[in-house]
Amino acid sequence: MLRDIVSNELYTILLVTGLVVVAVAKLVSPKRFDDFIFVLGNYKYLKIYSREQKFLDKFDALLFGNLILSLSVFSFIAYQNITNSKSLSIDLMFKLSFGIAVFILIKVLIERLIGSLFGIDKLIDQYLFQKISYKNFLGVLLLPINAFLLFSFNPSLPIIYFVIILLLIVNIIGLITSFKTHQSLIKHNYFYFILYLCTLEISPYVILYKVFITK
Repeated sequence: MLRDIVSNELYTILLVTGLVVVAVAKLVSPKRFDDFIFVLGNYKYLKIYSREQKFLDKFDALLFGNLILSLSVFSFIAYQNITNSKSLSIDLMFKLSFGIAVFILIKVLIERLIGSLFGIDKLIDQYLFQKISYKNFLGVLLLPINAFLLFSFNPSLPIIYFVIILLLIVNIIGLITSFKTHQSLIKHNYFYFILYLCTLEISPYVILYKVFITK
């Protein structure tokens, strides 16, 4: 049975690990990383690197690893504040990280499967690259946010909700960017677009919300 840790030692280890992973990503592709940092307001990164993407991309894999770590840390901070829990279980943190990684990967695989079934692999690959890029950006953004929440001041519920809203806004910007890129195709397949939006972009998060609320 793994013991509970009351201090921030585990959080610190995860934050440092995330920083190391991001640093390695910068060392692996310094020019790409510099372009990636400005992905939120610049389409240059998406246009250039979507053409060079691979199924197993080292740069994206590293940033995805940081995303899982950073998102897990923030999720646990939010959980502790919402439930007024003070303990930090290594076992629970591992399960949370594993669950987030599996959820995102399964969602991506389902979208790739849909692309193969309808013969739109290239379109889906570009769309997924854009979405993953914005999610990885969220992971980098969460590094300083988590550090402030842990070491600068005691997080309150309004601050937690503000950060959640900020992350949602960044994610929505990513979706809008992707939709703008393929707006001509969407106009001709509006019904399928709405069906996709409800099935793969909204319902999974609604289900997760219901699961956590009922617990």
